[in-house]
Formats: sequence, structure tokens, C-alpha cells
Amino acid sequence: MMHSRAESPQQPVSSRQPSNHTKPPVNATSPMPQPKTAPYGTWKSPITSDLIVADVIRLAEPAFDGPDIYWTELRPTEGGRIVLVKRMPDGSIVDVTPPGFNVRTRVHEYGGGAYVVRDGDVWFSQFDDQRVYHQGAEADPVPITPEGQFRFADGVYDVSRGRILCVREDHTTGGGEAVNTLVAIDLAQGGEGEVIAAGCDFYSNPRLSPDGTELAWLEWDHPNMPWDGTRLCCARIDANGGVREIRHIAGGPDESVLQPLFSPDGVLYFISDRSGWWNLYRRNGTKDEPVFQKDAEFAGPAWVFGLSNYGFCSEESLLCVYHAAGAAHLTRANTRTLELQELATPFTSIGYLKARDQQAVFIGGTPSAPSQVALMDLNSGEIATLREASTAEVDPGFLSIPQPIEFPTENGQTAHAFYYAPVNRDFSGPDDERPPLLVRSHGGPTSAATRDFNLAIQYWTSRGFAFVDVNYGGSTGYGRAYRNRLRGNWGVIDIDDCVNAAHYVVEQGLADPERLAIDGGSAGGYTTLCALAFRDDFAAGASLYGLSDLLVFVDDTHKFESRYLDSLIGSWPEQKNLYRERSPINALEGFACPVVFFQGDEDEIVPPNQSELMVDALRQRGIPVAYVLFPGEQHGFRKADNIKRALDGEFYFFSRIFEFEPADDLEPLEIENL
Repeated sequence: MMHSRAESPQQPVSSRQPSNHTKPPVNATSPMPQPKTAPYGTWKSPITSDLIVADVIRLAEPAFDGPDIYWTELRPTEGGRIVLVKRMPDGSIVDVTPPGFNVRTRVHEYGGGAYVVRDGDVWFSQFDDQRVYHQGAEADPVPITPEGQFRFADGVYDVSRGRILCVREDHTTGGGEAVNTLVAIDLAQGGEGEVIAAGCDFYSNPRLSPDGTELAWLEWDHPNMPWDGTRLCCARIDANGGVREIRHIAGGPDESVLQPLFSPDGVLYFISDRSGWWNLYRRNGTKDEPVFQKDAEFAGPAWVFGLSNYGFCSEESLLCVYHAAGAAHLTRANTRTLELQELATPFTSIGYLKARDQQAVFIGGTPSAPSQVALMDLNSGEIATLREASTAEVDPGFLSIPQPIEFPTENGQTAHAFYYAPVNRDFSGPDDERPPLLVRSHGGPTSAATRDFNLAIQYWTSRGFAFVDVNYGGSTGYGRAYRNRLRGNWGVIDIDDCVNAAHYVVEQGLADPERLAIDGGSAGGYTTLCALAFRDDFAAGASLYGLSDLLVFVDDTHKFESRYLDSLIGSWPEQKNLYRERSPINALEGFACPVVFFQGDEDEIVPPNQSELMVDALRQRGIPVAYVLFPGEQHGFRKADNIKRALDGEFYFFSRIFEFEPADDLEPLEIENL
């Protein structure tokens, strides 16, 4: 990746749209030799799939431990395993977990919060058997939980009692729904853990007070997801380590409380969306006190464990991050006076924030450089890069800088997206041609597209595609009201916004209306299939492990999402007919354009039959279709060869449909009925 963080200058685009909507500017690069004229899609690019899979890793969950700093790295070239690494005071970085170990929990299937570190000792969940392993300094990992159907996540070290408090997911129910509890694992004796809180469908974020006398946690029940409504509870820990005097602090069925954390002086802080935005609060006696009140988000959806958007430097100093207007704002507050000081950073996104003394460590991202593990000196403001997600160098003349756009959509509302212009310093398109446009529908659907640098998007734009990453109604980052637009409207609002994003870009003269494609993974795959089934705006589509039959999904998915559709579609089974109407598999007569499917054969969230039902149906109807099944992959592709095959395969598929000749030597994809 390039080392410079300078963004390419932008030129505005004239618009026929009302002035209250943000218009996408055209990318321009620094002066270069006259580019060659060539059809869009045929441009030769140095951003290849080999470059992407060989050099890109995924960074997450940094943590301080004495003089050392830890984080995790997902490495596609190592079969997608997650490795725990450590940076020592001399700057050297070493792998902690040895080959053969994969630091990944399957609690909620999405995982996160898979390790705990204390004074050089590490406890982590091993993906293959889901047992918790202990690894001391210079020692091999040793399991401390038994073989069986238990999974563990989101642990916190209980210093005075020599145990870890964590979430346990019990799958010994004989085919019934898994049972989630909070348990205490004695680190000397091991075992499956002693239950300390039970009775709710879900638990997360067990957090101890500094003196070890109180425990806070989050809990919630079906049909809520954690961004719908959670309860923050706090209890006293007795002399025997048991939980007593449980108190309900905040939250409920219509209030999402996230990330509880005790300050060094024992005050309980938390994030709540009671104002319509995820803001920071604290418990003051028997009342809640706002710490920050802004029309901005201090948290995001809790799809995974281990998320952190604030921390404490001392009893009097708090550090937090909020996101607004496509940018990250790192802010320090005096906990006594609530006086605020914003700290300058180059980042448009900051996540997994941890703070201590006068230091902060986090994952920082920008539109023009790879994400990084960043260590910040809070006194000087200096930022050291500990690890980048990629070290490959790419000339900025091949990079498209995402531009936030707002565009009109249904019901007189406005929706959001990021627009990427086709950019390649060596090529330009013919004057009489407009580029093909790929519309991306993000997963979740309660999630969001960001401006973070993404080589997989640059793969498309550097070959001559325009690209729009849509934050349709229901996306996070724009407040609860925007998030709630999708309630009862999944398969409607998301399609409207993706279609209107495409129309908006076309109306600016920035895309060919005859070459519009849409793709997405998981929930984004569902939106893709719905757009192709219920609309005729797109000429091709690609579904990556996408839903096709909501009726099958209800009975065939994991516990965490088993009631998700109650809010997105309607109550089950009372509104079963609506589930049927919104399922693309039941609207095959609407499909008139080619579709390619990519699927992992071990996906427990969206099982392979969701793709195979559609492939069989389209094959029988004579519609051009392609299907690639990846052995050993779960939900989302982690192995280098499969990431490469999916990216190249999708580009090859669109090249055949849109009839252009790629510059790359791509492995052919079998397309039936073409």
C-alpha cells in the first residue's frame, strides 16, 4: 500500500438534482502522461486479486498488558486463521499463538472477544474445538475447558479470585436452542464454568469494578437484537464469588445499551441510544447522567464481542470516539468537570479503542491508506503505526477516494452512500461511453459501509467501474430513527435506496444506465436478489452467501439471528405470508438478468441451500447463472484462494455479461444458459 496519506484532488460535478443533496465529485489524479483511451472495464490495473490476498490482513482487538500491546490478525494466506500477536517495548512483534491455533470463538457465530491477557498469560478460544486454552510465557497452549459443546467469549479477568468471567453458549441441548449464560471459569481447576447469571436469551459484556466487588453486564431476550433493546444490570459479588442483589440500571425493549465499563474510581459508564443516538452516560447514585450529548454515534451495532469506543486514562480522564459526517472524532474529557478536548488524528474511522495513562491504542482507518494498529501519545498527539493491514505500495494514481453522497429516495426522504469514480492514471474512457456501475449492498443489514480504504473496491474502480457503497435506510451511523426505517421494511427500503442510488449516479452522467450491476454478501446478498426479483433496474447481480428463502432461514439459522426477522419483516409465524412474499425464491418470474452465486459449504448462518435453491430455479428457467461452492468456508470468506476466486470470478462474470475484454488473465467461470 502507498505510504502517503495525501488524497487526490477532487473536481465538482454539475448536477440536475436539488441543492440540498450532496453530489459526487469526479476523481482526478496528479498530473500524469496522457492516458490511453480504452473501454471501461478493460483497464490494466496493478491492484490484482493476488496482491489483495497475499498482503492484506484484518486487524482487531488491541489490548494493553503491562509494557506489551496485543492484537489479533486474520491472515487469508494462513487459511484465514486468526493469530494473536504481541508488540514488545523494543518494538519487536511476535506471534503469540503457534501454528495450528486459531483465536476465534463461535459464540453468536460472529465471534469476537476470543482472548484475555494478564501479565503475559493468555487465555483464548480455539476455533476447531471451541475450548479455552491457557498459554503462559514460553509455553505451549493447554486446554482448561472440557471437550464438548460449550463455547466461550467476552471474558474478563477476576484478579482476586483467579478466574475468568465470560459468556458461555451451551449446545448440549440435544438439538434445541443453545443456552447462553454468564459463567466463572476457575483458572486453576478449569472446567465448563460455574453459572453466575442465567435466564435470559443472551448475555454480553461482563465487566468488573476495579475493587472486584461489583459486576455489570448486558442481557436481552428474543426477538430483540442488541441494537433494538438490551438491559444493563449490575450486581454485588459476595465473599464466595456469587452474584447477589441484581439491579436493573438502564435499558429495556426499546433502548439499546452497549459497552458498560467501570471507571478507575468505580463509576459505571455505558452507551445508550435513548436520545435517538448512541451517546455516553454514567450512573450517578440512582440516576443516569449524560457525559456527552451529540447527534453522533459513540458506538456501532454489536455484531461481535470485544468492541470498545471509550476507555479511561485515569480517574479524571476519559477518552472516547464518536463518528459523525463520515469522520471519527477522538475526544478527551475531564470526568469531574466534563470539559472536552478534541484530539486531532488523520483517521476517518477509529475502533477497538483502549486507553491507559497518557496512551491510546486503536484500529484507525482512512480512505487512502490501509487500516492500522495505532498507538497515540495523548500528551504530544504523536501517532505511531504498530502494524498496517497491508504493506503493498499502490501508486495514488490508481486509487479512487470515496465521496459521501446524499440522494433523494422514496417518501421524500434522503439516503446515504459513498461514491467511487473509476480511476486509473494510465487510462481514460471514451468520450461517448459511460462506465458500468456496481452498487454494493452491505451486510447486516444493521451495519454500515464506511470510507475505510478497501483494496477490493479499488480492484473494481481501477479497472474502469464506478462504484457506489450504499448506506440504505436501516444502516447504522445516522441515529436510531434512520436505523428504524428498516423495521418491517427489509426487502423494500433497502431495495428502494440501492435503486435510487444507482439512478442518482446515472442522472449525474457518471454511469451507463444499461450496465448497472448490484452485489452484496449475506443480508446484502438478500437485497441483491430482491432487487433482481422485484425490480428491473439492474442488468446483472452477484450474491455472496445471500438469503433467498426467508421461510427456510427462520428454521435453519443460528440462535443469535433466529428472531432477527421479527423486526425486519414481521412477527413469526403470524405474518408468514409476508415472509413468503419477500423471498426472492418465490418471485422467480421477476428474474430476467444473469446472477452469480458464491457460497461456503460450512456456513451455519446462511446455509448452502439458500444459494442452491436459487441456482436450481434459475437454471431451470434458462437464465444465465453461475455457482461457486467453497469447501471449508463459513460465513464470509477467509481463505486466500477463495477470496481471490470470488473477486476474479465476479469480475469475469460481469465481463461476459457486459461484453468487454478484461486485461487480466482470469480463470474462466462456467456460466450456464449464456
